[in-house]
Amino acid sequence: MGTRKEHDFIGELEISDDVYYGVQTFRAVENFNISHDRLKNFPRFVRAITRVKKAAAMANRELGLLDQEKEGAIIAACDKILAGGYYDQFVVDMIQGGAGTSTNMNANEVIANIALEHLGHKKGEYQFLHPNDHVNLSQSTNDAYPTALHLALHDYLTDLATAMGYLKKSYERKAEEFKNVLKMGRTQLQDAVPMTLGREFKTFAVMIGEDIERILEVRKLVLEVNLGGTAIGTGINSHPDYPKVVEKKLREVTGHEYKVAEDLIEATQDTGVYVQISGVLKRVATKLSKVCNDLRLLSSGPKCGLNEINLPKMQPGSSIMPGKVNPVIPEVVNQVCYSVIGSDVTVTFACEGGQLQLNVFEPVVAYSLFNSIIMLEKAMKTLADKCIDGITANEKICSDFVYNSIGIVTAFNPYIGYEKSASIAKEALQTGKSVADICLERGYLTKEEIDKILTPANMLNPHMGENK
Repeated sequence: MGTRKEHDFIGELEISDDVYYGVQTFRAVENFNISHDRLKNFPRFVRAITRVKKAAAMANRELGLLDQEKEGAIIAACDKILAGGYYDQFVVDMIQGGAGTSTNMNANEVIANIALEHLGHKKGEYQFLHPNDHVNLSQSTNDAYPTALHLALHDYLTDLATAMGYLKKSYERKAEEFKNVLKMGRTQLQDAVPMTLGREFKTFAVMIGEDIERILEVRKLVLEVNLGGTAIGTGINSHPDYPKVVEKKLREVTGHEYKVAEDLIEATQDTGVYVQISGVLKRVATKLSKVCNDLRLLSSGPKCGLNEINLPKMQPGSSIMPGKVNPVIPEVVNQVCYSVIGSDVTVTFACEGGQLQLNVFEPVVAYSLFNSIIMLEKAMKTLADKCIDGITANEKICSDFVYNSIGIVTAFNPYIGYEKSASIAKEALQTGKSVADICLERGYLTKEEIDKILTPANMLNPHMGENK
């Protein structure tokens, strides 16, 4: 392949004819070799900015700002990308200076050059269709980039909610499977009162179900965009009717009810939605990590720990200790959660650091949020498939813990009172006798009464006894 000459106001460069991006993308690739994660690695973001460009072209045509031939070529180019082509041409680093200008120009140049070929021209013959004058018409990076970020977040959050629902079903299946497995509940890592293993897993399902609702709530916030605000929200260099027309076209292109913000100056500088999304992701990560901690505790052992459940054996756990198997799936999910919690700090500082009419740090916000969502999605599917679905219960160990525990003395409270129950607990700790035997020896209750009190039905459900 040969080369072509392209220029910007800084100067002229030789660009290989086999690439569809142009001079400004080339400079960005040279300037920003930071994360090693390119735009092409986040296909939903590529699709999002392509949809923004398609909607803009349709709006510009309706307003008479773009002729039919150029509009058709831009739409054809966008459709080729949306069909899965040319992703390898989106090469700028996700973390970049310039508030996303490099990403915006990468899209503008690739779409322009695909459109030029569609029209029968060569790449770089921008006199026929220009990246700025036509693909970027009525736009600025400052409204196109955040709008694309909103579109991508909507899709990524949808993926995450689906993965969370997948994990929730795994918890629910185990809740049903273990519904009759009696075990000891614990508070502050100390014996508390009995419950079932099924109820423990049902709680996990309820917890993640609540978080699915929070994800769907925060997803609604990204439906408001600042497209049409151009540079700072005043709409300079755009038609007065452009915001309402492009809103209609954006809905048509995406199939979602996006709306242009009423105050575009505010919407251009306000990054509160990213803070809120990040906060919800931190909530999800915190609770998910707590569940993984519980799984590791419950499966600890096998001889010197709780050993109430068995996690699937995924791999040998030690290079020196034969037979050791580690809870590697909960461990990796824990680490994902720690990364998400750390990214929340990054998003917070990036959003706080914006000045005046624009926040220039949106690229690191995008990178942090996308990575957090993608890792959480993968982690939840991994946890469901490689851990939760294969868990088995050690029913005898669970049951023995209950009946040998001091904690079941709580069940006697409604019948003999707190003081007598506390005295029984003290003697049981000192002598090793069971609380049932001590209660019988002291004549507080008959064997029949004790057996009735210690039935699962009485220990697991609300009821009031007759205090003697």
